[in-house]
Amino acid sequence: MFFRKVIITIIVLFSNQVFAQDISANEILKKIDANLSADNQVISSKMVIHGKRGDRTVESKSWTEGTEKSFTEYLAPARDKGTKMLKLGDQLWMYSPGTDRTIQISGHMLRQSVMGSDLSYEDMMEDDKLHEVYDAVIAGRDTLENTVCWILELTATEKDLAYPKRKLWADQKRFIPLREELYAKSGTLLKRIDFKDVRSIDGRWYPTRMIFKDVLKEGQGTEFIVDDITFNQDIPAYIFSKASLKK
Repeated sequence: MFFRKVIITIIVLFSNQVFAQDISANEILKKIDANLSADNQVISSKMVIHGKRGDRTVESKSWTEGTEKSFTEYLAPARDKGTKMLKLGDQLWMYSPGTDRTIQISGHMLRQSVMGSDLSYEDMMEDDKLHEVYDAVIAGRDTLENTVCWILELTATEKDLAYPKRKLWADQKRFIPLREELYAKSGTLLKRIDFKDVRSIDGRWYPTRMIFKDVLKEGQGTEFIVDDITFNQDIPAYIFSKASLKK
């Protein structure tokens, strides 16, 4: 019996070593990017912001082309309706219908909260594919909600990223993140994201509910819920222009 246990243990250890070599951390990131990224996409969504005084829901529709262009229009509630954001490369503008003004969001303003949520303008700007701006290593394995995951540790390969370090729990079967922790260069944990309600959409796995928590602020976090998403649509070029902000 003792020798049988030893043999089984050796087989398991050998299998784990072989399996670990089957795929690299950067290959895992590429598969995750293939699920999450597209040439372009159109998303109808809502943010449920769980604040100290109660919950509020903000509805929006977004158009994204690659990693350089995105346009968002806020549809509800009434006080936010008509607010628009335009990203072109590393520049971000916001139009407010209340003042009929367009301002550029830059510098320290990028760290501010969007609509009182746990997401910052920097978060809205980050569309880069992970494997293009981070190096990754497999740091271990874990189980989240009965799903076996790789734990990946990511280190930025480019300067000025909002989060120089990340820790990511990647579903081993569907190649989708189930949890992310976002860190400052110092190693301080800044935010946590849990990815829920993963669905198969147009041949890819995609999380349709994400829970963001800024660990440096009070509150129960912000839920980002995807009501509808379509990939690789024809988006008119005028959408990604400053003129669209006031239309």
